[in-house]
Amino acid sequence: MCATCGCGDETGTRITVPHEHPHDHEHPHDHEHPHDHEHPHEHPHTHEHATETETVTLEQKVLAKNDLTAERNRGWLAGRGVLALNVMSSPGSGKTTLLERTIADIGGQRRVSVVEGDQETMLDANRIKATGCAVVQVNTGAGCHLDAEMMRDALTALDPEPNSLLFIENVGNLVCPALFDLGEKSRVVVISVTEGTDKPLKYPHMFAAANLVIVNKADLLPYVDFDVDLCTKYARSVNPDLQMITLSATTGQGIQQWYDWIAKQ
Repeated sequence: MCATCGCGDETGTRITVPHEHPHDHEHPHDHEHPHDHEHPHEHPHTHEHATETETVTLEQKVLAKNDLTAERNRGWLAGRGVLALNVMSSPGSGKTTLLERTIADIGGQRRVSVVEGDQETMLDANRIKATGCAVVQVNTGAGCHLDAEMMRDALTALDPEPNSLLFIENVGNLVCPALFDLGEKSRVVVISVTEGTDKPLKYPHMFAAANLVIVNKADLLPYVDFDVDLCTKYARSVNPDLQMITLSATTGQGIQQWYDWIAKQ
């Protein structure tokens, strides 16, 4: 369950490897529900302080369990020399288009695989599969983010090659994914120029947790009201060490900076 918004029914999570034949072969995800904290609520009066304490305790337990699994994932990936990058954004920023172009441009130099996160459908996984790249889809049902357990199960299904590059396309959401370490090496936040310049101020936790921000759809800058310099200023007010790249995944403008950044990871 998400410690921020309470979303997510883990019994609804599905891990699916796309096949060539038209029907999906789904593997039910039926591990134990993480929270087993029972409170009988025997007191007839409302006790706000107790409720706050209970909420904080539950959040700490959920995140502690997630962080332990994430560290195991990180060790598993490091042992195989797999570079994992967690790509996060709001819906519609162009994450899948960016990954399609990246796979096409550098996939011949280094093996690439993808973990796709989405609430429903295989649409993005099928787009990645069409590039010839290995991919596994995680459908979270009501969940608004991937967590370390989902990542562990996805790695088992995907089995990325040693010394390869792994992209994790997280569920489109600029809030909760920032809380959940998956075991990745670095975090990349993608925003687009069709969104607001003030995104870093409105969603500071996401930008504080990132290593790199990509401002996508740069080819649309002449037609929209988006100030790249001001956005960069806002982002670095939240995270002074943040690296910023402005590019267009559609036209390729600025894309080499992204590939250079990956090469340095």
